[in-house]
Amino acid sequence: MTIANLPAIRARRPAWNKGRIVGQKRPLLPKHVWAIRVRLEIAENHRDLALFNLAIDSKLRGCDLVKLKVADVFAAGQVKERASIIQSKTQKPVRFEITEGTRKSLLRWMDEPLMIGSEFLWPGRFHERQHISTRQYARLVRDWVKSIGLEPSAYGTHSMRRTKVAQIYRKTGNLRAVQLLLGHTKMDSTVRYLGVELEDALAIAESVEI
Repeated sequence: MTIANLPAIRARRPAWNKGRIVGQKRPLLPKHVWAIRVRLEIAENHRDLALFNLAIDSKLRGCDLVKLKVADVFAAGQVKERASIIQSKTQKPVRFEITEGTRKSLLRWMDEPLMIGSEFLWPGRFHERQHISTRQYARLVRDWVKSIGLEPSAYGTHSMRRTKVAQIYRKTGNLRAVQLLLGHTKMDSTVRYLGVELEDALAIAESVEI
């Protein structure tokens, strides 16, 4: 009597996103930004404060932020007011401002012993790693948002990229300015990135009472 071969039964792995909030990460609100800054200042964590401030100002993707070099933001003995880099994803230049508070935090960070002779702005802890990784940066962002009581799964490295432009759009409604600041080549990308249509629709709905 022959026995038919039955297919092997494999245990199904749980979905990677089970119990997680997925989709577009939320931008931080101004009160969140200041709360994180205050905690980093009190802890005298000069690197994280400089990294956090520059992440907000530069609006760069994590892969570009972690690879920044000292020469990108520092010249003639001082931090530049504006800087420009070539984006890894698009291979196109993007410019960004460096505000006074961020410049001060960067100068304080560059006085640290770890920065002596460092080519990169965020040097790695190990000799074989020239700069921190995007995974390290993501862990830092998670720690920052947790420190002020936010749900970490709702925020990520793109939250840092979106924070300032979200406020710019809310205050000015200028999508073209946001597109230039993010380095997007198409306006459609900017609209999707900000979730503009949904936000506008919700704002209209909230203003109508029936």
